[in-house]
Amino acid sequence: MTRTRPLITSFCCAHALREMQAVTDAARQGQWCWAAQAAGALTAMQQLASEAIRQGRDAVDPAALAAQIRLFRSAALIGASQTAARSGPLMKKQNALARRLLDRQDDYLRFATDLRAPPDNNGTERDIRMAKLKQKVSGCLRTMTGARQFCAIRSYLSSAAKQGLGLLDALVMLTQGRPWIPVTA
Repeated sequence: MTRTRPLITSFCCAHALREMQAVTDAARQGQWCWAAQAAGALTAMQQLASEAIRQGRDAVDPAALAAQIRLFRSAALIGASQTAARSGPLMKKQNALARRLLDRQDDYLRFATDLRAPPDNNGTERDIRMAKLKQKVSGCLRTMTGARQFCAIRSYLSSAAKQGLGLLDALVMLTQGRPWIPVTA
């Protein structure tokens, strides 16, 4: 039996960083921006997690992580306060971002407390590219049934690969009537 890792997910930090960059770009030139501080702290936490993984540790240095979380949280609190008036569409979006960073902090920072969780969903987004490529090349997926089957097979193989199971092994197990099933946390 192949050993599998539980599926651990977090909110995509790459998307949050792009939103924070937009807030920073909209700020006055040379003026301190809460989003730049939050993005810097988030990037620093990603580096701490990468370093811990590279060194084979089970966790990020707690003191360094706590310092970055303080910077992240204080920046988001300032952002929520500065945009509380929600005087225009841009400020409403900025306030929503700051509130989301605060309200869903644990979901965004899960990668820093559980090193099994990736900091972004780029792998997941790569998974759907094959369907889009097939659609582009052939012009369409001919039937809804065919599209569902294609997506089910791709999803099954992608999940197996992410859990360290070879694609051929997953297919052989499936054809032998003993399909691989991922372990969930």
